Amino acid sequence: MATKKPVKKTNSRAKSKTQNRSFMGRVFFFLFKLFLWGFGLSIFFVVLFKFVPVPFTPLMAIRAIENTADKKEVYLNHDWVPLEDISVNLQKAVIASEDGNFLKHNGFDFQAMAKAYDGNQKGKKLKGGSTISQQTAKNVFLWQGRSYLRKGLEAYFTVLIELIWGKERIMEVYLNSIEMGNGVYGAQAASEYWYKKDAKDLTKYEAAGIAAILPNPRKFKASNSSSYTSRRKDKIVRVMRYVGKIEY
Repeated sequence: MATKKPVKKTNSRAKSKTQNRSFMGRVFFFLFKLFLWGFGLSIFFVVLFKFVPVPFTPLMAIRAIENTADKKEVYLNHDWVPLEDISVNLQKAVIASEDGNFLKHNGFDFQAMAKAYDGNQKGKKLKGGSTISQQTAKNVFLWQGRSYLRKGLEAYFTVLIELIWGKERIMEVYLNSIEMGNGVYGAQAASEYWYKKDAKDLTKYEAAGIAAILPNPRKFKASNSSSYTSRRKDKIVRVMRYVGKIEY
């Protein structure tokens, strides 16, 4: 008479746990590889742009998309020039207007951030404490916005460019990449657009005019300015006197 062999029952709960661990391991490995790729690419592009002009920025693409969606003309004027071909007046003007401690800090002006935070908490006009280094990191590598992710990446790229580029290169990239009018990017294009001259020939007042519109270059005008912008120009010219000799 044949006897029946006992059938081993599979522990479905243990099998499920094993599958979950295997799935989480794959997810972790994928995220780790993604992190390594992101880290490697970020270092690559920061090192590349230490020596190579930045040809295009995310903001340029965003503006082109916005104008296309609004059925407006897509206009882009961007001419890269070395820092020695940009007037010292403009370099002083953006320091006076945007970041008075640019030559002293290591990418972050915590005192300016604290003042901006206090002012915003008191209900004053909303403003930030971003340095020229932070603005450069955002303009070259990131998108516009106020999310924690974007701010975190901005801080990361700020540290990288401070370490790898140095102040002189940061200023050069900044003055060649920022928006200085509707479809106008960089000092040379702005000088030609607003004053019909080269960036190296800007006077103090003309340089102050370009610096004065940086909070909203598509709204304000560097030449034939409103009374508000003219007052900003005068203030920037006064502050420029205290910037002194720029030594990178």
